[in-house]
This record gives sequence, structure tokens and C-alpha cells, in this order.
Amino acid sequence: MTSHFNSTNSFLLLIVLSVCLACAPEKQSSEPQKPNIVIVYLDDLGYGDVGAYGSTVLKTPNIDHLANGGVRFTNGYASSATCTPSRYAILTGVYPWREKDAKILPGTAPLLIGTNQMTLPKMLKQEGYNTGIVGKWHLGLGSGNVDWNAQISPGPNEVGFDYSYILAATQDRVPTVYIKNGYVVGLDPNDPIEVNYQNNFEGEPTGKDNPELLTMKWHHGHNNSIVNGIPRIGFMKGGKSALWKDEDMADVFLAEAQEFVQKNKHEPFFLYYAMQQPHVPRTPHPRFAGKSGLGPRGDAIVEADWCLGEFMKTLEEENLLENTLIIFSSDNGPVLNDGYYDDAEEKNGEHTPWGPFRGGKYSLFEAGTHVPFISYWKGMIQPGVSDALICQLDLFSSIASLVGSAERIADSQSLLETLMGKSAQGRESLVIEATSRTALRKGDWVMIPPYKGAAINKMVNIELGNNEAYQLYNLSEDIGEENNLAERNADKLQEMIKAYQEIRGTDLPEAQELELK
Repeated sequence: MTSHFNSTNSFLLLIVLSVCLACAPEKQSSEPQKPNIVIVYLDDLGYGDVGAYGSTVLKTPNIDHLANGGVRFTNGYASSATCTPSRYAILTGVYPWREKDAKILPGTAPLLIGTNQMTLPKMLKQEGYNTGIVGKWHLGLGSGNVDWNAQISPGPNEVGFDYSYILAATQDRVPTVYIKNGYVVGLDPNDPIEVNYQNNFEGEPTGKDNPELLTMKWHHGHNNSIVNGIPRIGFMKGGKSALWKDEDMADVFLAEAQEFVQKNKHEPFFLYYAMQQPHVPRTPHPRFAGKSGLGPRGDAIVEADWCLGEFMKTLEEENLLENTLIIFSSDNGPVLNDGYYDDAEEKNGEHTPWGPFRGGKYSLFEAGTHVPFISYWKGMIQPGVSDALICQLDLFSSIASLVGSAERIADSQSLLETLMGKSAQGRESLVIEATSRTALRKGDWVMIPPYKGAAINKMVNIELGNNEAYQLYNLSEDIGEENNLAERNADKLQEMIKAYQEIRGTDLPEAQELELK
């Protein structure tokens, strides 16, 4: 009897212990999980296009929510006034003028980033992150002779991204297809893709020769192959089943970004969410048509703002907002007419996409690179405004400091405390770039060296910053760069020239003709 009683109790005790262990909370790791990191990168969004940065005409409630809930930088910069160089810099932490091929690339350009080069996603992979890019790439693919009907390599996956869902270059360039992890999405092997940037394919219509087929009229530089009624840069044949629908692009990229978050929510992730708005051709979904009152460009910004809001909802629904650092910015400043007649100029009204600055995309004046720049982390970053000088270059080293990586890039300064709103100290100086020309921002001063070439590009109606004499501006007194102080303040000019040459060197290029977008 006693033996039976003891064995029974032992059995019951084992059951109780098993239940208790099953119900006990999991043991917490001694190391807190590293934060998720998201960079939301818009295309051609100007400083004045955002409500939190002064827009009273264009409404951007979701971008404003980030700006008002995080750090809104008033001196945040892209590294360049054009797209490819800025995208090179944000992923490598290297000044784009150090890489001679970091210019606006055609859709058939080889990969610009070296596969052995350190990049932001590579560094984060070393620290245990799952990495993804969704959206615009425009950093070249392959080795210069891409077969679009086979695996396209090297590309994003070879420079640090575990997952990629991209468009190769820009929305106005061929090939007009999505590429997922190196393969064209939805491609029919019986209808292979051919791409050529010099010569058209026999029998294929073009925007120049077949205006009756167009739903959007070209203004300059966009008169080659027609896709979805829109003339593009470059020639393309085949791949009919894989062609994107322009008005659905924002929704496609949003869904991909949301899915990446949902699939990777249990481990630290890095997402580079590179929206295409408001780059040309501006083709917002019909549900956004007319919403801004500013034509398709304004509608595309409203659409991008909505996409951000939906993406933020996903982070909130997955309980990730309290452990996710979000950086929001733009690759360069604004442009209205960038190759198509789309009423961007005619319907702009009183809106000022360039904010208080002079110039715009392609320009060495402030509006070319002085862009919206926001850091947001719910519960970790206190709302505020920072006047610290910071550049997208600095994200590499700053994020490396955040995740405990020893990797550093010389051009990239670690400004983590500034990014987190805990310090007012920014970088001392910054070399900015526009179509191979460079200038210096140091403190409140800007110095632009002499450059030959047109002062205004008439196609896009933007001042380029070219002048045969030195230009010197004090932004604290002259934010619009109207008063050139080079002759009146020779000492400050010489100080700026010396500081510039210490970074940039003395072998400087002359102004080049504007590359057509």
C-alpha cells in the first residue's frame, strides 16, 4: 500500500511540475533585443513639401506625426542634389564624389557598389539583423551586360540585403519591371525582355514617333519606348506579362514593406523602404487623384504620406513601434517639370516645395540637398527640433554605434546622440554635391567654388549654382542665399576655401552639362 501511494504521488508531482514549467514565462535573455531600423526614403521630396517643415498648402499628416513625435532636423542634408549619388552615400557612408561613377545611372549600368565594399546592410547583418530593400534601387545591376531573363547578379542581395523587391533604376526608365531577389517578377520565358539605351528595336513605337499612343506627353528627354501610355528613357521590347502598372506601384511597394516586417518581426530587422514618389512620371493611384489640389505631383506626395501612415499602422499592430528606430528623409530637393507635361508648374499655385531656400534638384544652392530629415522612436526619442548639422552620410556610423558594431566609415560621423535628440552637437562641416560639382557648408556659412556653365537650366527652370566667381553666403542672416559676401568678407572666404580643400582636394571638376532625368 505504501509503495503504491508513493509511486502515485510521485506521478502526480511530475504532472504538476510539468504543467508549472509549461506555464512559466520564458526566461528573458540577459541582452535586450537590438532595435529594428527602418529608413523611409522619398524621391525628389522638397523641404517645403512637408507640413511640419512649413507647407501650408500640401497636407502631410503622417509625415508630420513622425516630425512632431521625434526629432525634426532643420539642418538635415542629402549628400547630393541627385538620386544615384545620394543613394550610394546613404548605403555606404562614403561621399559620392569619391566614386567617379556615382552619377545618374541609366537602367543598364553595372552595379555601382563593390561587392567587397562595406555597406549599411552588411554591417547590420554582422550584428544579427535580417535586411531588406523595397522600392527604388538605381545603383546599377550586374556587370554591365544584364540578361533580364535570367538571374540578375550582382545586385542588392550581393551587397548586404537578404531580401530585395525593387525597380532597377527610376520609374521613367526601362526596364519597367519589378525585380525580386535578382529575378524579374512575372516574366514569361516565351516573351523575353530586351533593353537598349542607344537603339530602338525594329517595329517598336516611341514617344517621339507615336504621340497618338501617349496618355502622358513628354517635355524633354522622355521620348523612347512607351509603356502604359507613358514614354520612357531607353528602349525595351518584350516582357509584357511582367510590366508594372504605374498607378499601382505605391501599393505594391507598401504591401512588400508590410510583409517584410511581418515575416521578420521576431528578430531584429533593417528595412530600406525607398518610395518612388514624387519622382516622374507622377502616377498616383486614382483614389488620390485631385486630393492635393496641386496636380499629380502633389497627389503623389499625398499618396506617399498615406503609405507611410499604413506602414506605421503595421508596426503598431505588430507591437514593434517601441523597438523601432525610423529615419525619414529624401534623396534630394524638389523639381516641378522634370521631363513630362503633368501640370506640376501650372497647378503649383502658392506652394513652395523648396521651402525658404534657393535652387532645387540638380542645384548647389541649398534647396538641392537641404531636405526633410526626421528621427523617430516611440518612447525612446523625445519630441523636439534640432538645428544640428547632420547628413545621410552619418547614418552608417551612427547606426553602427547604436547596434554595437565597431565598423566605421571615415566620411560618416557617429552622431547617435544627436539622432536620438540627446545632443545638439552636429558635424562641423559638410561637402555637398550636385552633378559632379561640390561646395562646402561649415557652421552657418556656405562656400560655392567658381564653376563655368549656365546659371539656370531652362528645361527644369532651376538655378544650378554656377558662377565664374566664388560665392559665400551666411545662412543665419541670408537663408535664401541672395547676398554673395565673397568680396566683402575675404578672410572668411579664405577660411572656407582652406577647409574645403582639406576635405575635397584641389583637383576639382568644372561644371558639367546637366544630365537629363
